[in-house]
Amino acid sequence: MARRRLTHFDSRGQARMVDVGGKAETRRVARAGGRIAMSSDTLEQIAAGTGSKGDVLGVARIAGIQAAKRTSELIPLCHPLALTRIDIDFVLDRPHTAVECIATAETTDRTGVEMEALTAVAAALLTVYDMCKAVDRGMRLERMQLLEKKGGKSGHWVAGKLRR
Repeated sequence: MARRRLTHFDSRGQARMVDVGGKAETRRVARAGGRIAMSSDTLEQIAAGTGSKGDVLGVARIAGIQAAKRTSELIPLCHPLALTRIDIDFVLDRPHTAVECIATAETTDRTGVEMEALTAVAAALLTVYDMCKAVDRGMRLERMQLLEKKGGKSGHWVAGKLRR
């Protein structure tokens, strides 16, 4: 099997923005996920909305959406995309005292939205940390990863496998 190359470098090893000008515009969707583990007391404060800063997950959702829209400003070689949709969902995982975050990003463009979905998860989880650090500095961000992508010539990819 041929070794795949890193596309953000030219033949001399110089960083470059990938040329997507020749690609067709298609509908592209990406889902990413991650979690933040915390104490049970912190999780219950988030669930009850009793934290001193109010609705932690509501603020984290807005942060994730905002971050997705500004991904190309944060990731140097990322193309700016016009997102058609960004959804941020949270699940309280009480048995593991964690908050899970799933971000779904969508566009019709020449390149994928994986970075936007991943950036949304990172910003949302960091916002949870920021809002709760006064009561729990030991929180841990975990398992941030791309879960699924659709669109473009590489087909439909789901967490470790490729479907065509």
